[in-house]
Amino acid sequence: MKLSKSLYGLKQAPRAWNIKLDKSLKKLGFAKCPSESAVYKREDGEATIILGVYVDDLLITGNVPSEIDKFKQQMSAEFEMSDLGLLSYYLGIEVEQHDDFITLKQAGYAKKILARFGMEGCNTTKVPMNPGTKLDEDKKGKRVDTTEYRSVIGCLRYLLHTRPDLAFSVGIVSRHMEKPTVMHQNAVKQILRYVQGSADHGLVYTKGGGPEVLVAYSDSDHAADTVGRRSTAGMAFYLNGCLITWGSQKQKTVALSSCEAEFMAATVAAMQALWLRSLLSELTSTPRRTVTMFVDNNSAIALMKNPVFHGRSKHIDTRYHFIRECIERGQIVVKRVSTDEQKADLLTKPLAAGKLEVMKHLIGVRDVSVQLA
Repeated sequence: MKLSKSLYGLKQAPRAWNIKLDKSLKKLGFAKCPSESAVYKREDGEATIILGVYVDDLLITGNVPSEIDKFKQQMSAEFEMSDLGLLSYYLGIEVEQHDDFITLKQAGYAKKILARFGMEGCNTTKVPMNPGTKLDEDKKGKRVDTTEYRSVIGCLRYLLHTRPDLAFSVGIVSRHMEKPTVMHQNAVKQILRYVQGSADHGLVYTKGGGPEVLVAYSDSDHAADTVGRRSTAGMAFYLNGCLITWGSQKQKTVALSSCEAEFMAATVAAMQALWLRSLLSELTSTPRRTVTMFVDNNSAIALMKNPVFHGRSKHIDTRYHFIRECIERGQIVVKRVSTDEQKADLLTKPLAAGKLEVMKHLIGVRDVSVQLA
């Protein structure tokens, strides 16, 4: 692009480019989504175009091909652009588009990680972290190279864009980047061995139909962290049965019970749910719909629905009671789900091989190297 070429190397280049692109898109009738500044939308009668922006790369989708072609011509008249055709590769993510489904994976990137850290010929393992694994600070352990440890963690974290089954284990080893030891390094090597045997695994998105339904799963362990005794919260969001976002994160506050840990996890998930609810409404031009959230703890569900502060919950930070307002307003409906069907379970703890395979199937991770039915 003419502008980007002239701006490269300047301190204000990204800002100037964003301002120029924003003005150009608005001139062409696009409006920026209030909930996501990197997404633009244009509606013209029945035709809709949605545009995703990452620096100087544009992802374009819409329901009328001729309108998309028209937009490309409009942009080409203002910038030097290359039309790369149907999306197949983007920022390390491999995309395969079929008539009724789309797959996302990072097989090539995964293999580069293995080669970079000398693990391309390693033996495989069926789990990224063994059940019951407890990583502490290992103060008496032998130290390893901090720079290399942080480097491999950074590479693995980018792999999480299509691998939710790695989110928990990578999150755990990320907590020890300051003073890593051989014990922590061995935990990372097990993750790499797991990646070696599952490099072609990724996510599948099936073609939908009918109204969009947003569903959330929220889960938490209780005080599994041996250092700070904090819990790990997991959340997973599905749009018409397809996984669209997820997270595995150590909670910022120590929970005194599993009920409290689940309650705090659900509150954080509720914040994400409201954002996704707004973004979905803006993209589809439909009213904001209620989000159903599944939780597997009866006490936590009762605490969310009960507006009375009981003695056992009054110590909980008031910000976590935000979820009650969401329920009262009808923005979120909380329902019970059995632990066996809790799709966020693998985001909160290491699982045995058999259970991991079941949970991977539930959450939507598949071996996308084989032809899917």
